[in-house]
Amino acid sequence: MVQLSRRQLLFAAGAAAVVSVAGCSDDGDKKDLADNRAGAMDKYGVGDQFKATTALSFSMLYNNHPNYPLKDDWLFWSELKKRTGVTIEPVAVPLSDYEQKRSVLIGAGDAPFIIPKTYHPQEDAYVSSGAILPVSDYLDLMPNFKDKIEKWNLQPEIDSLRQEDGKFYLLPGLHEKPWQDYTLAVRMDILEQLKIPVPQTWDDVYNMLKAMKAAYPNVYPFSDRFGKPNPAGNLLNMLALAYGLQGAGWNFQHTSWDASAKKFVYTGASEQYKAMLDYLHKLVAEGLLDPETFTQTDDQARQKLASGKSFVISTNAQTLVNDYRPDMAKTLPNARMAKIPFPIGPAGPVNPASRLENGIMISTKARDSKNFVAMMQFIDWLWYSDAGQEFAKWGVEGTTYTKDSAGKRTLAADVDVLGLNPKGTKHLQKDFGFYNGIFAYGGRLELVQSFFSAEEMEFQKVLNARPTVAVPPPHPLSDAEREQVTLWETPLKDYVYQNTLKFILGQRALGEWDAYVTELKGKNMASYLDLINKAYDRYQKKHG
Repeated sequence: MVQLSRRQLLFAAGAAAVVSVAGCSDDGDKKDLADNRAGAMDKYGVGDQFKATTALSFSMLYNNHPNYPLKDDWLFWSELKKRTGVTIEPVAVPLSDYEQKRSVLIGAGDAPFIIPKTYHPQEDAYVSSGAILPVSDYLDLMPNFKDKIEKWNLQPEIDSLRQEDGKFYLLPGLHEKPWQDYTLAVRMDILEQLKIPVPQTWDDVYNMLKAMKAAYPNVYPFSDRFGKPNPAGNLLNMLALAYGLQGAGWNFQHTSWDASAKKFVYTGASEQYKAMLDYLHKLVAEGLLDPETFTQTDDQARQKLASGKSFVISTNAQTLVNDYRPDMAKTLPNARMAKIPFPIGPAGPVNPASRLENGIMISTKARDSKNFVAMMQFIDWLWYSDAGQEFAKWGVEGTTYTKDSAGKRTLAADVDVLGLNPKGTKHLQKDFGFYNGIFAYGGRLELVQSFFSAEEMEFQKVLNARPTVAVPPPHPLSDAEREQVTLWETPLKDYVYQNTLKFILGQRALGEWDAYVTELKGKNMASYLDLINKAYDRYQKKHG
């Protein structure tokens, strides 16, 4: 195991784009692989157990999570070698430094062969240098990856990763169904006391908060958390998705697709964004949303909830179970918190989550390895086969879990994770290395939900019944265009953030919206949009 020191981040980002996968590899720069098949299986297909024909080892960048620090004696490593004949050589990097170290290693030409935990579009920064492999050229080596794309109709999502050259450079995690986790947590005992039904829409949320305020005039019913890296990051993003935008807050997207106009619009200057800010301003002006939402820490928001000074807060499944309920058990033992279904907005009842997750880049150096084909088969098995995904998540049947005749998995009596088996003396992640965020993500809906509580299953059942959000059409940028938009994006985003808070808090009247849009144009918004839409038009003319 190699442990690296902190160094400077070298970062660039940009928009990505697309060409149809059509379920097969590109020919592109793909060369004959006869000299790169050492250790590979002659016949390897969907459902096959990958087993190298000779012992192999591959270097991999490893995001070392403080909740389950890497151990050389994990069962994961020894069992992986037993099943596949492969030893992973982790280059361990602390979670806090991962992106910085990844950038330094790739820039210096020292990156390991396998580079996981990469979130699109982070790979864009490394494309022009030739440091990472166009993985789309080699999909014929990955039958499970291809099978899931075809079976789950993931072509539009995969296409969104494409660069202007028509290739993509990231192997993403693949979900059968989108997984929306974030929503609002609400004091259910207060709803019952006031005879308020569980809100289904954002208008219902407003009416709920009004009723709470009327009954408790000295309380801000809604006081929120998740304010990093920017204020009200999660709240703004949830509302943006509900209003039909691509994202805001901590997932701010500069452009959103206007299907009726068949062009991209600037998110922070759109009518939907204005309506969203108007909604939030109304909540603040009527004393329904705590204005300190935009400045307070997560701990301060939790303290208000636990002391009965608020009743509603942003949540995901883990914070509900690990934060709010234990907090309130100490101070308000009769209080009951629960997730409500993701509130419906003007965009209608959609499931806003993506079916892609973070993924894997491959160092270009790996292409010249005599074991390249075997490495791609190994990656395909571990990250994309049903058996590999079950192994990475649950571990070894009979040791870390059992499975009944109906296929239901249960943690072993002495194993715990996520508080599902609190009497367990061993931890699935810390002591065995399974359910590790480097390896265990994506997969069939049943597998993804196999650790969910009955409560969380009900939440997901509601979301999975809703249609998924349409993927925006491709608009691939050239290297020069990507460099230009990178220069424009930071000043534009900073100005949107500043004025978002001013409009919400009443420091700037929404009557000045047109002036604000003009100010954005002065920061190159129109030029930015023109470049994006030209890229879209260029793609349409080339590919139809």
